[in-house]
Amino acid sequence: MKVKVIGAGLAGCEAAYQLAKRGIEVELYEQKPVKRHAAFKTDRFAELICSNSLRSDDLNNAVGLLKEEMRILDSLIMSAADQYRIPAGKSLAVDRNGFSAYITERICNNSNIHVIHEEVTNIDPSVPTLIAAGPLCEGKLAESLSELCGNRFLHFYDAVSPIVEKDSVDFRYAYYKSRYDEENTGDYINCPLTREEFEDFYQTIIEAKKIDVHEIDDEKYFEGCMPFEEMAKRGIKTLLFGPMKPVGLEHDGVRPYAVVQLRKDNAIDTLYNVVGFQTHLTFKAQEEVLKKIPALHDVHIVRYGVMHRNTYINSPGIINDRYQFIAYPKLFISGQISGVEGYVESAASGLYAAIQLSRFLKGEKDLCLGPDTMIGAMAAYISDSNINKLEPMNANFGIFRCDYGGSKKDKRAFYVKHALEAVREFAQYV
Repeated sequence: MKVKVIGAGLAGCEAAYQLAKRGIEVELYEQKPVKRHAAFKTDRFAELICSNSLRSDDLNNAVGLLKEEMRILDSLIMSAADQYRIPAGKSLAVDRNGFSAYITERICNNSNIHVIHEEVTNIDPSVPTLIAAGPLCEGKLAESLSELCGNRFLHFYDAVSPIVEKDSVDFRYAYYKSRYDEENTGDYINCPLTREEFEDFYQTIIEAKKIDVHEIDDEKYFEGCMPFEEMAKRGIKTLLFGPMKPVGLEHDGVRPYAVVQLRKDNAIDTLYNVVGFQTHLTFKAQEEVLKKIPALHDVHIVRYGVMHRNTYINSPGIINDRYQFIAYPKLFISGQISGVEGYVESAASGLYAAIQLSRFLKGEKDLCLGPDTMIGAMAAYISDSNINKLEPMNANFGIFRCDYGGSKKDKRAFYVKHALEAVREFAQYV
């Protein structure tokens, strides 16, 4: 029994691992290093292009619940994340190099996985295949997928934050603190601004030059990754209620007017990500803007922010709640190209799609997670035939469906308990 998996990103690696552990031979196609999109910087698998954060690890948070569901189902991605986590307050952030190296090694050393470094240009729906090509899918592969989907492709634009050297941060102005933590005990480097400094900073952003994106006739951004210069255009206070919010970041008993936070990006504590500052300003403009922040007046940027187009299928009516093509039963899809959004969500879709593909190939009866689990809720959302035009979204309790008759105060705890019990029961049979 053999399956073709296209793409060795988060979803593809998770899917390949889940299929292999179920005794299925996997041909994992990855076009790197033969061909590499400009957004990628290495030839390793499961490379994190944007942030190194997998967001909240709090079980009462939707993505925290999703991660715990994945752990129960023996997720390779969560195993890597837990092993290479670095301090980030209540968030799960990882050393991106160690994270992807670990996953690459586990995949390459799995006897049931045969890695083929080759660009796939055509999808044959008669061959058991799991598409995990990622939102940067382009060329002939994108054309082939588009034909299978009836040309129902959608897209949005995603931006990446700069990464800076810690040694270039001036700690005469910066201090360590996680939001609401005691001073000097937090995991984030905080770079405060006075009102006058913020207003000067804001004006520099408004006047800054963006990279020429003339080919974009309609810039559609995912709200969670909106360039900070686009946020700034909404009004001078927008950043103060967004990535520069000072609440909970008091220092010496004083709340700054605005704060820029830096999050550790590697285990050896030399590189930091500028939190929430995804951008498509020119490289020169990025330096000019960041150097307006007192603690970053001599900042050294090691990776500039960039923007890229994310493509995904308008999945309702095309796939079912098992990530299976309705018209082509041997064809499955996962990752952001399927319509989910986010690192964890992509990996979770790969995990779940692989389980369902395995059961399909073995002729096992349908066994699904319902919308009373976060994994099941995501699958139900992107396959909901009542949705005409899919809008990708992160895991959230708004798409969660679970009967509950108790008080509003206890609802979230009930949801989490019920979901984890359901996933544990599901795990016994898959």
